Amino acid sequence: MRLAPLINRLLTLRSLKGRLLLGLSFALAILAGAVLSMAWQVGKTMVHETNMSHLRYEASLLADEITQQVNQRINALKRLSSSMGPSNDVGWLAYELQKNDALLSWFDGLIVSDEYGEIVADWPSVVGRVGLDASELEYFKMVQGIRRPYVSEPFIGRASGAPMVLMTVPRLDEDRRFAGLVAGIVSLDRSGLFQRLATIRLGDHGFAAVSTASGKILYHPDYELVNAEISRAQRNALLDLALDGWQGEGVSELADGRSSLQAYAQVWPANWVVGLYLPTEQAQLPLSGFISKLFGIWLVISLLMMPLLWWLLARILKPLEHLERQIGEVGAGRRSQLALATGMQELQQVANTFNRVEDERQQLVGHLQEREAFLDSVLSATPQGMFVANFGGKITYMNPALLQMLSISADTPMEQWLTQIHADEREGARDMWTHSLKTGSDFVRQLRFLRSDGETLWLDIHARVVMLTQGGHSLGLVGVVKDITERRQQEALQRWEAEHDPLTGLLNRRGFERRLEEAFADFQKTSTPSALLLFDLDHFKPINDEGGHALGDEMLRRIAQVVAWEVRRSDHVARQGGDEFGVLLPSCTLGQAKVIADSLRKAVSEVSVTHEGKEYTVTLSIGVTVFDESDDAVEVALARADAASYDVKGQGRDGVMVKLTGESDPMALFD
Repeated sequence: MRLAPLINRLLTLRSLKGRLLLGLSFALAILAGAVLSMAWQVGKTMVHETNMSHLRYEASLLADEITQQVNQRINALKRLSSSMGPSNDVGWLAYELQKNDALLSWFDGLIVSDEYGEIVADWPSVVGRVGLDASELEYFKMVQGIRRPYVSEPFIGRASGAPMVLMTVPRLDEDRRFAGLVAGIVSLDRSGLFQRLATIRLGDHGFAAVSTASGKILYHPDYELVNAEISRAQRNALLDLALDGWQGEGVSELADGRSSLQAYAQVWPANWVVGLYLPTEQAQLPLSGFISKLFGIWLVISLLMMPLLWWLLARILKPLEHLERQIGEVGAGRRSQLALATGMQELQQVANTFNRVEDERQQLVGHLQEREAFLDSVLSATPQGMFVANFGGKITYMNPALLQMLSISADTPMEQWLTQIHADEREGARDMWTHSLKTGSDFVRQLRFLRSDGETLWLDIHARVVMLTQGGHSLGLVGVVKDITERRQQEALQRWEAEHDPLTGLLNRRGFERRLEEAFADFQKTSTPSALLLFDLDHFKPINDEGGHALGDEMLRRIAQVVAWEVRRSDHVARQGGDEFGVLLPSCTLGQAKVIADSLRKAVSEVSVTHEGKEYTVTLSIGVTVFDESDDAVEVALARADAASYDVKGQGRDGVMVKLTGESDPMALFD
């Protein structure tokens, strides 16, 4: 039998045989689709987990290898610094550098500076390098301040034109005082630091990259991007977390908008971030091919089975053709009962049962219509918003009070007004709705609804499943809807007022202390660094005395606005009382905190108010500290920052002071 005529008969045939055959075909199609879909979902999950595990392992391995490379170089510089000692004798230093000529296999050059930042020796010698003043350069300030090894931000070498970084270690005298530094120049493309990354194979479009925590690219398959800032288009939520010190894996978008699997690991000695990126579509490519093959096999088998199914149904359903026709007539209203002229006992029993059920159905329909009319009257008269949904979850009725509340008409399709449920709550409400229908539990939910006039309502919905007394089957849901917008707004306002200063809109002392406790808990659990700035306003009293409290309040509001603008979005700014302010910088290093503190000092110094022709300005005395492992409570860090602020005032005000645990003198003070 040819397949084309058979398919044509299946599409046009209205017999029970044809319908059953089509039903079986559809059932096979649905089953195959379900199996393929399940295989796809399970396979996708396995592919995702496998690739994530691989990326996590590779990222950790790469980070460990780069960390080892960095540590080897830093340890070599430490040994060189130890052999040099604190002496600044040029001949001795040059001799020591030449004696350690083997280090040039790791470094493109070596330099030595004294405690004032002047370059006193280098190897190999480069004309003009000895005598240079590096005291204002980033790497010198960091090593001088922290007195620990430090890896600089990348820069372009003057002679080679290649991207480089500087690995530095401090030189300390016998009393552990800073005597200068020893630094090695490392080429990013020739030193072998990232040699392992070039061997990573992540398919046609996957790649590995390395950047600094400040957002400068150190290694990328596209060499043109090396030493460039990570652009806004290249950033994503996972990368931002990694730049703040997080390491792990997840799914996010690449710069071209494609979804990708990503894994990040930290190179802590250098403050670098290693990232691996694998496009999702590439990770799923083998699975797509496998599913396509399965679909092809199913299609061939289905086409071969069609003639066999047709022959079997023709044999089985021959006696039922007459019964099928009469049932169709009853359903169409052309017949009230079946009347079969057949001696087949089984078919006669089916006909009798059908006739009895049809009589009962007609009686139930009459009762149901009466109850529906009664229910319509009750629901229409109640002032409370109410609705009725059928067994499939489709809302079939909403009373006038609910229609008015939602500002929709009775003929508005459910698919249309469902889109007006707030996007953040739509999926959760849909899942709970389905769960209530399946399990018979109450549907209780508070959600936002966007009316057509632009107003957002908070709705409290409580729906109960209507169950049959016999059999326990669900008929649908009946629900009540309340408008709780005013109550939610009042609760939100009360929560905000409890933790914010009414004059400036900043956090108050209570809100600030809660966020300090949260940051300190994160530090104790994960060693996530956080910095703390405390300051009050210098020369603020004359503003209140001469211009009155209204002028003082205006100055406080302006300063609050400037401070909130200068810090990062993730930072917390508080007015703790009077002219006392605090800033919490989560996931912030000491160097970054000093930069932010100085920018605050400069920005606030430009704020002024005028009264009777006289202009008033203030300055800041800022104390800076970071959480330390020896801190047993937040109050210890607060006291340290507060003491640093008072030290600034004692040294003339308008400055930034950093205090760390165990320090009796400030580490840095600058105007």
